[in-house]
Amino acid sequence: MTTPLLEIEGISKRFGGLAALSDVTAHVARGEIVGLIGPNGAGKTTLFSALVGLHRPNAGTIRLNGKNLVGLKPHKVAAAGMVKTFQNIALFLDSTVLDNVLIGGLMRHSVEDARELARRCLDRVGIGAIADKFAHNLSFPERARVEVARALCTEPQILLLDEAMAALNPVEMDEFLKLLRDLRGEGLTLVVVEHHMRAIMSLCERIIVLNFGQVIATGTPQQVSRDPDVVRAYLGRSAA
Repeated sequence: MTTPLLEIEGISKRFGGLAALSDVTAHVARGEIVGLIGPNGAGKTTLFSALVGLHRPNAGTIRLNGKNLVGLKPHKVAAAGMVKTFQNIALFLDSTVLDNVLIGGLMRHSVEDARELARRCLDRVGIGAIADKFAHNLSFPERARVEVARALCTEPQILLLDEAMAALNPVEMDEFLKLLRDLRGEGLTLVVVEHHMRAIMSLCERIIVLNFGQVIATGTPQQVSRDPDVVRAYLGRSAA
């Protein structure tokens, strides 16, 4: 069996007396698009934060390409090849789109090379034409794409997307889903947190379901949408 790109084993995280994650175990194969769903407060964002070094787990291991990432600072995790976008998009509002994106490239490149890479990333996500626009003038869909472009500029192996489609209308969402499929086609591995069930069911080959910080189901969209525990905890009805 091929070793997964990302291996999560027995991850637990407590905040005082609150168990945000309890013995979470999962894996992501190279080239997969995996969904991570669950009710509000299920632990999805906490898990993402643990994966990229923003929170240190109380127990467990996180391996990328066989290397244990627990204890590494976020920039070291990014250098290893895993980055996340943020649910609350935080751009430098008084800087241009290009300057916001090239920051991601500075981890591996000179300023000039990072600038060239940033332009390619902006073109890749379809917003090269607004490279010189200031971030405070952007629409939300534009900001979401800038966030993805900045993450791509770090040249990741695996990209964690946290509610990147939250405020998109159906047309914008379809365009964003196409972008994600294209990125996967180019070799990027994706893990997606998303509340839009139709979007995540159509995008992902496999879905991991969290509830109260624990994995309650893993499987194809069809399997998890019919799992009684998932229906009871989150979906409320079959989403297939």
